[in-house]
Amino acid sequence: MYQVMLLNDDFTPMEFVVSVLQKFFGMGREKATQVMLKVHREGRGVCGVYPRDVATTKVEQVSSYSRQHQHPLQCVMEEA
Repeated sequence: MYQVMLLNDDFTPMEFVVSVLQKFFGMGREKATQVMLKVHREGRGVCGVYPRDVATTKVEQVSSYSRQHQHPLQCVMEEA
């Protein structure tokens, strides 16, 4: 299993991060806001734990979506 995480940066708006968490990880607004604040305060936050292929797809989806909207938001995965 792999953890999918978002990494903090100084440019991506908090609202965009919340929308990504809702859109790609199925979080409600409150949960998404909590994870976004963790990313903001601690530099990274776990979005979920998935099998390798699902985690890889999530990372690609979020990275592509962020680039399309011209944000440098980074999404990474590591073994859980």
